[in-house]
Amino acid sequence: MAAKSAKTNMYKWEGKSRQGAAMSGQMAGKDAALVKAQLRKQGINPTKVRKQGIQLFGAGKKIKPMDIAIFTRQMATMMKAGVPLLQSFDIIAEGVDNPNLRKLVDTVKQDVASGNSFAVSLRKHPQYFDDLYCNLVESGEQSGALESLLDRVASYKEKTEALKAKIKKAMNYPIAVIAIAVIVSAILLIKVVPQFQEVFASFGAELPAFTMFVIGISEFLQSDGWIVLVVAIAVAFIFKRVHRSSEKFRDSIDRMLLKAPVVGDIIYKSSVARFGRTLATTFAAGVPLVDALDSVAGATGNVVFKNAVMKVKSDVSSGMQLNFSMRSTGVFPSMALQMTAIGEESGSLDEMLDKVATHYESEVDNAVDGLTALMEPLIMSVLGVLIGGLIIAMYLPIFQLGSIV
Repeated sequence: MAAKSAKTNMYKWEGKSRQGAAMSGQMAGKDAALVKAQLRKQGINPTKVRKQGIQLFGAGKKIKPMDIAIFTRQMATMMKAGVPLLQSFDIIAEGVDNPNLRKLVDTVKQDVASGNSFAVSLRKHPQYFDDLYCNLVESGEQSGALESLLDRVASYKEKTEALKAKIKKAMNYPIAVIAIAVIVSAILLIKVVPQFQEVFASFGAELPAFTMFVIGISEFLQSDGWIVLVVAIAVAFIFKRVHRSSEKFRDSIDRMLLKAPVVGDIIYKSSVARFGRTLATTFAAGVPLVDALDSVAGATGNVVFKNAVMKVKSDVSSGMQLNFSMRSTGVFPSMALQMTAIGEESGSLDEMLDKVATHYESEVDNAVDGLTALMEPLIMSVLGVLIGGLIIAMYLPIFQLGSIV
């Protein structure tokens, strides 16, 4: 049985250059002796080399899709510069702050060093490298153009993640402000309103209906507010659980979001952009159109477009042109259809689809900026009405008492 390869760890080192200047840094290695030897080869006299300790908070840091995009870009840059594949892994791992990502890079390196191909090593980590990513890397290895395919994959991942970030920006901003408004209102109702209530009790007069309504909400939150909190947490938990386990529920949410005002338009354009970007990337990499559509279906991010792409795949398999099949679904916008038709006629389908993706990514960017600009005054108005209403409810009895006096 073959012996297992030694595990690579990160070492912190301190030393002096040939000129006597103090230096320090980090280096990956199997043990401290090998790290010292590597440093001496680089003209550094190491005075201290110690294994980097486990980071209490960094150890659980998740590997994000943007981390994978950066890793891919670094790999593409290294290989274009002529750096061997295994050495590229070492250089990248040495500069990674996230210990989990460093461990992932080291694991992939060990698999490649043991004789596996790069694509096969990546397929062992499907949570980070999907089929599209692995298929493109495999195509690059088979064609001898791995560096150019990695560059294409890196561009694809970077633009895809940038598009996702724009969508999150459109969603998160109003949600965050509304959440803050709810928390502030709850604090006012639970902590501030009871103080006014004690003052009103000394008046001995009938309070306005609006004030009584606010006091009633305050009393409910003081006595049974925990019920509201528990119900809210339970609803959020159940929603997340059902969304994760039920494909039918997820599909319903996708369809509902696509029909939502303002947000639906952003999601629609982002799905078109993903369709164009993914199909352009796979087709330009030499993947057959029918096979490429499988990857495209899962990358659109919405079940309506996924079903449309699967129908397109079926039609294309039977000999129909791509633009005619797309038109028959009734899902794709006219610009995307026209650009696809031009691409098919001119033999530059990947270029035309890339232009479609760029156009709709720009449309999403503009739509998000417009939504943010629209939401700011709207949210401020809601906050003003909400907080202002509570203040008016509390001071209304005082105003009435002043008019009586």
